[in-house]
Amino acid sequence: MNKTYYVCKYTPIELLTALGAECVNMNEMPQGFELADQIAHPNLCGFGKALLEAVMQGKVKELVLVNCCDTIRSVCDVLESSGRLDFLYMIDMLHSDSECSRERTVRQLKALAKAYGEYRGTSFQAERFRRAFRPQQKERGPHISVLGARMGTELFEMTQKAMPFPVENDSCVYNRSAGSGTPPETEDFDALMEWYAGELLHQLPCMRMMDSTGRKQLYQDPDLRGIIYHTVKFCDFYSFEYAEIKNHAAVPILKIESDYTIQSSGQLSTRLEAFAESLAPDLKKGKEKTMGKGYVAGIDSGSTSTDVVILDKNREIVTGIILPTGAGAAIGAERALEEALKSAGLVREDIDALVTTGYGRTAIQDGDKSITEITCHARGAHYLDPSVRTVIDIGGQDSKVIRVDENGAVVNFVMNDKCAAGTGRFLEMMARTLEMSLEELSLKGLDYREDITISSMCTVFAESEVVSLIAQNKATDDIVHGLNKAVAVKTAALAKRVGGEAPYMMTGGVSKNRGLVKTLEEKLGAALLINDKAQLCGALGAALFAADLMG
Repeated sequence: MNKTYYVCKYTPIELLTALGAECVNMNEMPQGFELADQIAHPNLCGFGKALLEAVMQGKVKELVLVNCCDTIRSVCDVLESSGRLDFLYMIDMLHSDSECSRERTVRQLKALAKAYGEYRGTSFQAERFRRAFRPQQKERGPHISVLGARMGTELFEMTQKAMPFPVENDSCVYNRSAGSGTPPETEDFDALMEWYAGELLHQLPCMRMMDSTGRKQLYQDPDLRGIIYHTVKFCDFYSFEYAEIKNHAAVPILKIESDYTIQSSGQLSTRLEAFAESLAPDLKKGKEKTMGKGYVAGIDSGSTSTDVVILDKNREIVTGIILPTGAGAAIGAERALEEALKSAGLVREDIDALVTTGYGRTAIQDGDKSITEITCHARGAHYLDPSVRTVIDIGGQDSKVIRVDENGAVVNFVMNDKCAAGTGRFLEMMARTLEMSLEELSLKGLDYREDITISSMCTVFAESEVVSLIAQNKATDDIVHGLNKAVAVKTAALAKRVGGEAPYMMTGGVSKNRGLVKTLEEKLGAALLINDKAQLCGALGAALFAADLMG
């Protein structure tokens, strides 16, 4: 027997169950949208495409939709014309809990019961209907809550694994409470549907309801320790709520956005782990190590370079090494550590503790602990200058702005999305287009004359703009200034989102780009502290955490 899939908490799954259906929440995150992109508009949201992908792959044969947004309406139209489903039905979502809405909902429930009963060849069973109602299970005690748009199963499981507290899924379809009531003891179908319509509409409201104030209870729980607010790319409904919660929630909050593919979940791991580290600082301590020679090391495995810092027992820097990462994070880390040991006149046995960080941190098996680059950059920046309150790191594949307190602990942070716009990789590709080295690029743009604006931050489109500017015989200094301004505007926007405040410190290799530094200072309206150890900041922070393991 086919399973009946649904996508909205206002779906009458108890009614469908009473008609013989086995209802399943459709929440699978595909690898990509190979089939969906062939039949849908490219700007359809990721969840809509995930639905199409599942159907086109033959995984779904029965689907009940609620027309809660334009995406679902479009999905229904596409699927109806595809002919791939045995049963497809869409009901109206009423946007209020008024008497009129309940009357319309009753009519729709009866129409669905008639359509599904005829399709399945079954009739409504009142007792089966009553058995379908189950009390909602909620987390008790300290916990993390996922709010916002629905979160795919794979991403939620990754979130559970990363967090230091139990995680409750209160996003979209998951905060359904219609099944908590007790139906009246009657066999009268009409009476049951009148009661049921009220149950469906009287749930904790979603963001598409006319009055969504009842959602405040989601972030007013005294046992709440943190909020992960999830949005889906190209979906705006829940972005509005985030702004409200951000200003009123009494607990830390992390906003993440996914495109509803498995690939996007992997790219969010750093943000989730960094958030977890800020919620439970004790997790960074790890297992205490026995003091030997007193040397500790930190390895920052980045997308372009691998950095190593070795500290002595007094937490003084013995040596710092920067090498290209190469094809593999583990091999690059081993090579960089060997070079650092050689530079310091030490051997591997002299290192009492080793902490890894960076995007390749989990691939390095030789470390005693792994900590995100967010936390490590904050710690490293504080070591270099305790007055710093905001750290800006433009890395090879992502950009980060981190707000820190007087102890160097992370207060808040924000990262760019998975696009390479505004990162070191972006600058590297632009340098290649201009046929110059990164060193040459860093000195250009300081003496510009024409204030050129690069309108697109997409690496591909920006490259096309640069090629066009070259064809117009625009001066190289002017073009480079335009690129610097584009990166600076994007970075300054991140700083504003995180509530950045002076003193600012810029870390990472891009801090050597004098033209970009100058332009970014103009956009921030504040000076950037640039330390000669700026590129080693992540590895330095990791080494300091390694020193903590020594007690």
